[in-house]
Amino acid sequence: MVDKTIIKKIKAQVESKCEEMLSFFREIVAIPSTDSDIGAVAKRVEAELKKLNYDAVWWDKMGCIIGRIGSEDAEVHLLYDSHLDTVGIGDIDEWDWHPFEGKEENGFLYARGACDEKASTPSMMYGLAIARDLGLIPDNMAVYYFGNIEEVNEGGAANAFVVTEGIHPDYVVVGEPTNLNISRGQKGRVEYQITAKGKSSHAASNHLGDNALYKILPIIEQIKQRQDDLPNDDFLGQARITVTHLEVHAGSRNVVPSAVTIYVDRRLIAGEDAYEELKQLQALIGERDDITIKIPEFDEPSYTGFVFPLEMVYPTWLMPEDHPFVQMGLETSKQVAIESQISKWDFSTNGIYWAGKAHIPTIGFGPGEEQYAHTVLDQVKLDDVVKATEWYTLFPAVLKEKS
Repeated sequence: MVDKTIIKKIKAQVESKCEEMLSFFREIVAIPSTDSDIGAVAKRVEAELKKLNYDAVWWDKMGCIIGRIGSEDAEVHLLYDSHLDTVGIGDIDEWDWHPFEGKEENGFLYARGACDEKASTPSMMYGLAIARDLGLIPDNMAVYYFGNIEEVNEGGAANAFVVTEGIHPDYVVVGEPTNLNISRGQKGRVEYQITAKGKSSHAASNHLGDNALYKILPIIEQIKQRQDDLPNDDFLGQARITVTHLEVHAGSRNVVPSAVTIYVDRRLIAGEDAYEELKQLQALIGERDDITIKIPEFDEPSYTGFVFPLEMVYPTWLMPEDHPFVQMGLETSKQVAIESQISKWDFSTNGIYWAGKAHIPTIGFGPGEEQYAHTVLDQVKLDDVVKATEWYTLFPAVLKEKS
């Protein structure tokens, strides 16, 4: 256990930086970063990282911002992951306050991205800087703040960072909202693209066409019915399948569609496989030339123009509850008087790459409640942003002590 005098010093340092840190938090929330364009907010983050005297601050090819404390040749690399992009605001009329200017009320900040996930950025950045100042980062350890893009293709920025920068963390903490609990996993997901082909004709002469929309409707109904046959996991919950999007390929609304494409979101629990599910859906469709199914590739350029193509498979990941890294998270909470529980995420995070693909020990810890993510009630308790800072400050020392 870390000496109690160190805990007192952490709390005193965090308290002394509190207003400065929360002012920075308000600033980054007020900078829009929808549609994966984090350029403006990342510039503000870059300035703060330099102000906090990080040893290195740089941008990767995708346009993510990185700060490092310690030597790049360190034996141990610990990375804090916080995505800076947010979903859009939707219908502005549904908001009772300006989504970016936000409002503060009863100790909460309400704004787009307050919960998901800009709240972890100031806590992580200041936490690591305070850890350095208090001598809590071992000489053989490098710690990283990774401000990234996540909403459009979770795990993509993390994967690209490892490949293009050549940095492979030994441990990762993801700052998505956990309500100050320790998340040890999440469902995976995979996207399927199903296309039905027909023959176009004028709607006035529909007997001359072959309506692709009529072909896809029975498939949609069968997918809906498939939900009842999906398995359940005691910890991760129910596997899910949902048709989420439909595209009709026709010249106008008075033309029989020649092709229709639907997209299927499948949430996977432990033991399920994206490619086995592909076989199940293929069997549901049958072997036919006019309807095809595939797993699409995400190849949209980032706001910098960088393209990092990836198949849209996002693996389930689940750290054992007794894993030392999970227990380190709980021990850190205990030492800074946070009553953390073991939890999971219902949504998807960059953990699908760190733990799911790269098999790096990963946990989640962050302020905010998942239920408010992507809603017009997007919010975070400011006291929890401060408490999270204490946790992020202490964690490198606990990692050193327990590993």
